[in-house]
Amino acid sequence: MKIIGGGASQLLASRVAAELNCELALCKFKTFPDDEKYIRIIDDIGPEAVIVQSTITDSDLVVLLQLIDACSSADRIHVVIPYMGYARQDKIFNQGEALSARAVARTIEADNVITVNIHEDSILNYFKCNSVNINAAPLMGQFVSAMDLHDPVILAPDKGAKELAASAAKEMGIEYDYLEKKRISGDTVEVSPKNLDARGRDVVILDDIISTGGTMAEAVRMLREQGALDVYVACIHPVLAGSAVNKLYHSGVKDIIATDTIERAVSRVSVAPLLAQALKEL
Repeated sequence: MKIIGGGASQLLASRVAAELNCELALCKFKTFPDDEKYIRIIDDIGPEAVIVQSTITDSDLVVLLQLIDACSSADRIHVVIPYMGYARQDKIFNQGEALSARAVARTIEADNVITVNIHEDSILNYFKCNSVNINAAPLMGQFVSAMDLHDPVILAPDKGAKELAASAAKEMGIEYDYLEKKRISGDTVEVSPKNLDARGRDVVILDDIISTGGTMAEAVRMLREQGALDVYVACIHPVLAGSAVNKLYHSGVKDIIATDTIERAVSRVSVAPLLAQALKEL
């Protein structure tokens, strides 16, 4: 098995290769003056290729498609998409809209696809091959459990992320809840835990994606006002667009913790062991 890392996931690919004790292929990436992408896999590909590439941008998706094509001589191709762009566009609300998650999934030609905490499991049905989604929340729970927090609680930013918080909290053996918006008056909204009291406790707010950081920043601010001690934000996919990091620290967050599905400065939890195990089970 040869591990091939795309430009967006070179560090994660190297970690997966180390976990599997497999060779990491050497690749060349180049951008032409007209912004077209060029890739070349320099090493021999062999009979079984594993491509690891997050599709954070449109260009990352093009590189993934180029890598798949470059591996066409392999007997089996496994595509690992740690973070899949366009996955949040998984529903049609108005006539004439594209179901963009489906459009992207249909472009992938492979024997197997592995994703990490994809926005909706239903997206897996759009791939034209066997597809598996893995949950990295327990890894986040393991990391947080080693942080020596005071009477910690895991909070999801909304009811939709409750199961994510539950799987992390189970790993830690602690309580979890989700944040609920309560309208106090015509122009005042309070965000607080649905069932638990965060006063005097360290709090970790966990979501699958942090994009602009606005919702998280407001939650941090209100939890601090309500008497929470240190408030951390954690996510599987640190998109962190624009001034998201600045917003979060300005709101009073103690720290930001993320996985390496997107390689950022805050990516301290590696999903490589989970990906390696999933590849072994194919």
